[in-house]
Amino acid sequence: MPPPAPDSPEWKSPARAFVRGLRAVTSTVQTLVLFATYLGIGALAHDTGFSLGWVLLSTALVWAGPAQIILISTLGSGATVVQAAIAVTVSAIRLFPMVVSVLPMLRTPRTKRRDLILPTHFIAVTLWVECFRLLPQVPRERRVAFTNGLGVGLQSVCLTATTVGYGLAANLPPLLGAAILLLTPLAFLLSTARNCRQLSDIAALALGLALFPLVSLLHSGVDILISGVSAGSIAYGVHRWRERA
Repeated sequence: MPPPAPDSPEWKSPARAFVRGLRAVTSTVQTLVLFATYLGIGALAHDTGFSLGWVLLSTALVWAGPAQIILISTLGSGATVVQAAIAVTVSAIRLFPMVVSVLPMLRTPRTKRRDLILPTHFIAVTLWVECFRLLPQVPRERRVAFTNGLGVGLQSVCLTATTVGYGLAANLPPLLGAAILLLTPLAFLLSTARNCRQLSDIAALALGLALFPLVSLLHSGVDILISGVSAGSIAYGVHRWRERA
């Protein structure tokens, strides 16, 4: 259900805006994608020997599916904490432009910096997409509270999915446990496909899927990186060529 009109009396207090943000979680298909993703993350954490408490804490603090997968897989493979931290940091750099683009939408002349700390933590791909969809319908002075509610709602869904995925991996046969792990790449693939807006986006995704089987024959160990960079570069080149034409 979309937020009410900006002049609606339901925006009278920050508490009501926060609740509106919580309720907005049920209005987006991204919630289902997140749930499926974090089912896989919970199963992955169980498969690599981490405790439920540890993976729930990492879900709350890392709050980015790809970075969390990197953290679990690097530590699970025997890497040091420093190596894992560097890998997660490099992955998190992609979120910086999202933060920079969302924060101006939240600020008012009276907004204090400390009021932006929690929304900044919540800004990841899903919340970034939903902010651009929903915030224009929210009065500017209530956007921080609304975004906090949206972030808390999304994170609650992910914490629940992590717990369910962890429990399922612990109690299901190995074949079904492996199927749960497969939910993570499938969820990211569907999320990426849904967010394709331009021809260049579609071309990059299609080329990446087409190139990966060929690149995997090289057994380089970085097959996904090679196919992704190649497909993205080709799609960008085609986009630039079409703009000039």
